[in-house]
Amino acid sequence: MQMRSFVLVILCLLVPAPAVFGQQTYVTKYDFYSGYTNLYSPKIGLLEHGYHMQVGFRPKTWYSVGFDYSISSGDLTITPDLLPASLQQSLAATFGALAAAGKLPPGYKLTVPASSVTNEFALGPQLAYRHFKKVTLFVRPSLGAIHETATPKPGDPIAAMIVSGLAPAGKKSDWQGFYGVGYGFDILFSKHFALRTQGDLVWDHLFNDILAEGRWTHRFSIGPCFNFGRNIAEKTP
Repeated sequence: MQMRSFVLVILCLLVPAPAVFGQQTYVTKYDFYSGYTNLYSPKIGLLEHGYHMQVGFRPKTWYSVGFDYSISSGDLTITPDLLPASLQQSLAATFGALAAAGKLPPGYKLTVPASSVTNEFALGPQLAYRHFKKVTLFVRPSLGAIHETATPKPGDPIAAMIVSGLAPAGKKSDWQGFYGVGYGFDILFSKHFALRTQGDLVWDHLFNDILAEGRWTHRFSIGPCFNFGRNIAEKTP
C-alpha cells in the first residue's frame, strides 16, 4: 500500500507545474485503457497480478459510462480462523480424533496455500474533474461481478485430507457481486494519449460456503489511455 501511494505522488510530480492549470478545451467522445493491475486482499493473504481493460463513452465532458474488465492471478492462504463456526467445530473434532490416534504432530497448525485466478466485470458511470489542463481527476462507483477460481495446494497429508472434504474436485470456483468506490487520474500528454493511474476498493463475499466473512479488496492499475472521437468540449454556434 505504501508503494502505491508513493507511485501516485511521483506521477503527480512528473507533471510540469506551469502546464497543469487551465480548463481543458479538448475532450474526446471515447477512450480506451489497457494496462497492468494487481489485486490485494489482506484478509486472506491474496496478491494477484494481471491485466486491466476499460472502454468509455462520454455523453458530457464531466461524466462517462463504460465497461471495465480485469483478469489477474496469484496466491492466497486459508487458515482455520477464516472458516464458519460449524466448519471450525468439525475441524476441531477431526484434529481431536487424529490426536487420540497419535497421528497429529505436536503443535500442528493447518495452513493451506492456494493459487487463484480472478476475473472482474463492471459497467457504470464515472465523474470527471477537468479544471486542470494536463490532469483529469475522476471518481466512480464500483459495481459489478467477480469470478474466482482457487486451487488449494496442501503441503502435508493432513492438509490434503481436509482439502479433499472442502474441495472434492481439487479446486473451487464462485461468482459473486461486489460494490465499492473507484478513483484515479489521467496525466494528459496530448489530445489523444494519457497515462492513467487508478484504484478500486470493493467488498465481496466469495466462497461464502467455506469463508465466514467477506473481504475488502483493493485493485491498483496503471497504463496508457487512448482518447479518440470528436471534441465534445468544443462550443458549437
